[in-house]
Amino acid sequence: MAAMSRRRFLAQSIAAAAGCALDGPSLARVLAAQSCEDTPPAGELLGTVPLTSDRPRATPFGEPVGGPGLDTRQFTDLSRITSERLVTPTPEVFVRTATPPTVATQASSWSVALAGPTATPLPMGELRTAAVPMGAHLIECAGNNSPDNFGLLSVAEWAGVPLDDVARRLGSPSGSYGVLVTGVDDETQQARSSVAGASWVLPWTALTEQRPFLAVAMNGQPLPLEHGAPVRLVVPGWYGCSWIKWVREIRLVDANAAATSQMLEFAGRTHQNGQPELARDYAAPLIDLAATPIRVEQRRVNGAIEYRIVGIVWGGSRPVAKLLIRFDARDTWKPLQVCPAPGTHDAWSLWSYRWKPTEPGTYSISLKAADPSIRTRRLDLYFYTRRVRIDAV
Repeated sequence: MAAMSRRRFLAQSIAAAAGCALDGPSLARVLAAQSCEDTPPAGELLGTVPLTSDRPRATPFGEPVGGPGLDTRQFTDLSRITSERLVTPTPEVFVRTATPPTVATQASSWSVALAGPTATPLPMGELRTAAVPMGAHLIECAGNNSPDNFGLLSVAEWAGVPLDDVARRLGSPSGSYGVLVTGVDDETQQARSSVAGASWVLPWTALTEQRPFLAVAMNGQPLPLEHGAPVRLVVPGWYGCSWIKWVREIRLVDANAAATSQMLEFAGRTHQNGQPELARDYAAPLIDLAATPIRVEQRRVNGAIEYRIVGIVWGGSRPVAKLLIRFDARDTWKPLQVCPAPGTHDAWSLWSYRWKPTEPGTYSISLKAADPSIRTRRLDLYFYTRRVRIDAV
């Protein structure tokens, strides 16, 4: 499926409200708030104003750049997200690493080695037969730090098999710490941006808390090679560095298992305290609550110029419907309601804000959580701040 419908996202919101209290409001109030999604934005759209950075954007969207292998990047154009286009079309999903040559030649005979006392190889045919829809999940590269767009961020719909189902074929969790998932990297050439060695250790607790799965399909079609085919690991809520592509082996490891080279490489970008030597000391690479603008619309409302900021919110441990926004370091924080209230934090949700700047100039648009108890390590550093130049007020 190339797009997630408004109806489906509203259904998720309603279901979430019916199942638990969302910051206090009753179900009736939540249902009443849904109408904001169907209310057209105020005024006449005159055009969009580009979000800028300190340097002109040089990299294109939707095509590989940067070099071969581990140096390959393909960025998603977040400005194209709408309420009818919440799932990223497959050709536009970001790519962080190109397909290794060996994968393309061996894909037709691929199997996953299960390393354990009672394990046997896991053929791809068995995985494909057992695969079920797993829903829409957001993937973000831990190195998603380009102020031009933050385009190493996408949402896709996946189908696969829970990793827990496969891992338990290896033996009892009582005698092990967790599961090591190993994939393939291109080791034939030296990369400028990364280190070869694709593997990650997941503790047993993560298999039930994060619900990781082995994906074989994406957006209703077989998984493309560049996104990890024949099979990749998906770990909802964790940074993409843990979503091992081209999975070749799954094995149990004990409590003294070392952190893998990939875990060490991404320790800083996943907010670790140094570089933990043992996997058990590696904090879960969770994506904190985050938000950023994706486009600025210029509108004429009752004869006057105003602006509509459209953005996304994602990450965290639960859906969040309240944010704060400001347009300058000296500005006061203003409340922003995400509407309709998100029913899931597995994907992103859209928000918008009507803005009437008082004078021309360049503004920095920053966001933070309205609830100070929510962890927002990157937002605290103004990581996802975007800039816009306003000429007409």
